[in-house]
Amino acid sequence: MKKSILLPAFAGLLLTATVACAQGNKAPASPPATASAKIASGATITINYSQPSVKGRTIGKDLEPMAGKVWRTGANKATVFETDKAITVEGQALPAGKYGLFTIADGDQWTIIFNKTWDQWGAFDYDAKKDALRVNVKSGKAPAFAEKFTINVDKSGKVSLLWGNTQTDFSVK
Repeated sequence: MKKSILLPAFAGLLLTATVACAQGNKAPASPPATASAKIASGATITINYSQPSVKGRTIGKDLEPMAGKVWRTGANKATVFETDKAITVEGQALPAGKYGLFTIADGDQWTIIFNKTWDQWGAFDYDAKKDALRVNVKSGKAPAFAEKFTINVDKSGKVSLLWGNTQTDFSVK
């Protein structure tokens, strides 16, 4: 009797362990990434985000950002923009702290949004009343196609958002 109970229990445990191990080795569809630099003003800018991939889909139709809609500027959790010192973004003041980085794409005009609620999933709970700062910038053609959404921060304070054939930059000082 004990053998007839132990064998199915052992088989079930073995199957569960095999499935768990197989899933543990699978790379996430939108892996986490970090862009960081100490800019000329002495502030350290760190941006934590997830990198969706185009995978043959059309940005703006099959993939975000959708024209005129708030985008989490990446995948999964909202992208987090952090500065350890007060800075200016496109000439407008932004205090030190953590912010949810959201964007609204509208053709070649993009709105860059720094929202006080940085710890949230996607843009589902986004509340414009909690915006700390909004700036408008122009987007243009990227130098090369970006299969994975990529954010770069350079020491001069230029932040670049690269996605598909589009590059959108804003300056931080």
